[in-house]
Amino acid sequence: MFYFANWYFLFLLLAVPSIIWWYRRKGHRKEATFRFPSIHLIREISGSKQKWKVQTLFWMKLTAIALLILALARPQSGSNTREFSTEGIDIILVLDISGSMGAIDFKPNRMEAAKSVAMNFIEGRKDDRIGLVVFAAESFLQCPLTIDYDVLKGLLKQVTIVEQKYDGTAIGMAIANAVNRLRDSQAKSHVMILLSDGRNNAGELDPSTAANMAKAFDIKIYTIGAGKRGQAPYPVQFPDGHTEYRMMDVEIDEGILNAIAQTTGGKYFRATDEKSLSTIYNEISKMEKTEVKVKEFTNYNDLYVWFLLPGLLLLFISAGLSQSIWRKMP
Repeated sequence: MFYFANWYFLFLLLAVPSIIWWYRRKGHRKEATFRFPSIHLIREISGSKQKWKVQTLFWMKLTAIALLILALARPQSGSNTREFSTEGIDIILVLDISGSMGAIDFKPNRMEAAKSVAMNFIEGRKDDRIGLVVFAAESFLQCPLTIDYDVLKGLLKQVTIVEQKYDGTAIGMAIANAVNRLRDSQAKSHVMILLSDGRNNAGELDPSTAANMAKAFDIKIYTIGAGKRGQAPYPVQFPDGHTEYRMMDVEIDEGILNAIAQTTGGKYFRATDEKSLSTIYNEISKMEKTEVKVKEFTNYNDLYVWFLLPGLLLLFISAGLSQSIWRKMP
């Protein structure tokens, strides 16, 4: 970036063409009469050898004047520096991994659809720490809060539906586990995104009490009920190991999920397919934006010396030449 701090001095450069015009007019109008005894003397004094010296001195002085004007205008070169500061958000994804998440009303099933949408959500965040808690009859920390999204996505890929002996839906315990990970956070905002497709039927802590715990630590919870309305094909495992899909009623305790969201200042959403689930995560991502502050600084370096020194040098040289070896004859 090039800039003249005293740009108004540049108007003086408009005088340069006028000086050139005046010099040329003056040269044409110089007509004087002298008497010399020999034409040889005239050639020595006013010949082409003398003319180029006069012109050289003129152009040296004119160039020096132009350089000094540019120096007065204070040319500067600037470099822009931007300072970014972010106030990130700490987010815990709380994902139901109970057996009902194998229902195929989402493609290919609820679990895989939820993982895929969560992956996209993670990729769309910047400068936020994100963690992952999974739950069925019990809850587990799958990934602590991290900004290493590659590690987080790798651990998310490993999530599978829980074995039948651990099946259940402990929503209250899952919230308490996530609160434990967020309560000491120094981030500007603390957010939990809880996805479940059933009713709280396990754990030692009820969801309402857990929601009040989250509220006490200023943690906002967005809740998502995943499952189409009416009936959906659920997986049923038989003792011999094979699985069949049977149509069953979709039982999501929307009242509890809505109450959790309202208690903590969040919002409840209902996802009936993978498209609506993706839309919900996008909406949450827009509501919870990381604040980025940008300060821009411009550092200027003065360049006038690169014009001042050559200008003064040309003036001294031209003055020296005109008063010494190129001195005009009397």
